[in-house]
Amino acid sequence: MMFKETKLLEKQMDNFLDIISESVLVFQEGLRRYFKKQADDFESSLNKVDVLENRADDLRRDIENRLYTETLIPESRGDVLGLLENMDKLVNGAKHVLKEFSIEIPFIPVEYHEEFLELANAAGRGVEEVVQAARRFLSDPLSVKTNLHKVYHYEEEADSIAEKIKRKVFRSELELAQKNHIRHFIINMDALADKAEDVADRLAIYTIKRSI
Repeated sequence: MMFKETKLLEKQMDNFLDIISESVLVFQEGLRRYFKKQADDFESSLNKVDVLENRADDLRRDIENRLYTETLIPESRGDVLGLLENMDKLVNGAKHVLKEFSIEIPFIPVEYHEEFLELANAAGRGVEEVVQAARRFLSDPLSVKTNLHKVYHYEEEADSIAEKIKRKVFRSELELAQKNHIRHFIINMDALADKAEDVADRLAIYTIKRSI
């Protein structure tokens, strides 16, 4: 265990990763509520992910402060700090998508709802796999390979779904402005899967460094 020097720091990292996982679940539920036209419940999801983002930021700063002030794991500090910073972007990404829905209130025809939810699911599964990879990295760095492979799989799946929706949208009879508006939301959702892939790439490098 990388944090065997302190149980508190180990617990803080676990809590931080729990928040990442929960934020994606809230993001997915928020989209379902949006498509069901449950406006109040949707706003509740946005508020919840906002709270989670603030909690993640507070935890990240506290962990970073303790890593420096208590001179913990000096040989791996840079990797852990980089991991924290990039994992935090996953919560920010989930919140950004819901906030954009809340602000712009896009009209997305019902025939695209299922595929939007499929895209959210693929992105969410990619995030969950990278969370599991991060947990493994902190306890057994050489065991992360399987999870990283799954992150890449779900990122490719998200890209494929996003392309499929865009092709359908731009071959439809919708006005060009609406097509572009829908594309904006597809890109933002797909970006969440890309962020998970970015973290996976970093974890792959950190793992190689730890194996040398």
